[in-house]
Amino acid sequence: MIRALALLCLLATPLAAQELSDCGDFRSDARNIPEPWEASTRTFANGDVRLVLLDTIEPAAAPYHLMILSPPFDEVGGRQCKVLSRENASGWAGIQFELLEAGYDPAAGLTFTLPAMIWLPEKNFVNSTELTITLNQSTGEIGVTQTLGNE
Repeated sequence: MIRALALLCLLATPLAAQELSDCGDFRSDARNIPEPWEASTRTFANGDVRLVLLDTIEPAAAPYHLMILSPPFDEVGGRQCKVLSRENASGWAGIQFELLEAGYDPAAGLTFTLPAMIWLPEKNFVNSTELTITLNQSTGEIGVTQTLGNE
């Protein structure tokens, strides 16, 4: 009974917000793209949008991040580059990049969904989650939500 109550309290606690930041720190280094690179990167929108799985190795319990290259383009033709992490430059315990799904809605833009695993060390809690990423190519706006699994 106490375990069930503790789990309900944990599920009622909001998860930390995801962190979207500009590329340029250790997370977006090319050496963090897991081999083979073909399995860790996907393109969309005629090559204008690229999602890349990143594995920073540390912290060992949460090393996985996503890099998002997308319009709008700058004055020399470069795309914006963003890194998506779970919290404070710490990533997810796992991301199932091979299960990445994409769709398009003219009102919302590109939508990506993929399963991941979170680890909350302060609560000794591991659980599945689904990441949903929306991308408006016109504005460059990126939105992220995370839905906790039912374990």
